[in-house]
Amino acid sequence: MNRPTQAATPADMQRLALLVEAELIQLKEFIAILEREEALLVAADSDGLLPLAHEKGDRYRQLQRLHDDRALLLARLGRHDSDATMRALCAGLPRVLTRWDELLELARTARDRNAINGGLILERMANNQAALSVLLAAADQPPLYDADGQAHPTRGGRMLGSA
Repeated sequence: MNRPTQAATPADMQRLALLVEAELIQLKEFIAILEREEALLVAADSDGLLPLAHEKGDRYRQLQRLHDDRALLLARLGRHDSDATMRALCAGLPRVLTRWDELLELARTARDRNAINGGLILERMANNQAALSVLLAAADQPPLYDADGQAHPTRGGRMLGSA
C-alpha cells in the first residue's frame, strides 16, 4: 500500500524543518538527562534516580512524538523515513541538512550514553546481588551472642577428628 510520491509544498518543507529543529532541541535535553543519570549511577545515588527516570521517560515520549510526526509527514508525501529521504528532500536547504546531521550525531551520542548507563545499572545490580547473597548466607549462621549478651562460639563445620 505505497502511496505515490508527491512533491513537498513549501508548507511541508517548513513543517519538516521545524520538526527537525524541535527534535534536535529535545535530543539535547535528553542527553543532558542521560549525563545526570550517569553521574547519579557513578555516585551510587539511588534516591535521585527515580525522579530522573520519570523525567527521562517523559523526554523520550516527546522525542518519539516528534519522530512519529516526521515519519507521518514523509509517509503523506509517499516517502520512507530515512536519511536518504531527508537528504533528497532538503537538498536545497543547507541549514536544515546541517541540523539533520547534528540530529543524527546526537542520536548516536544518546545511544552510546544510554548503553554506558545500562552497563552501570547492570554493574550496580550485580554488586547488590553479591551483597544480598552475603547477607543471606550470614543469616543462616548461629548467633554469636545469646539474649543475655553472652558470647557463644560459632559451631560451623566439623570437629577435628570426627567422621
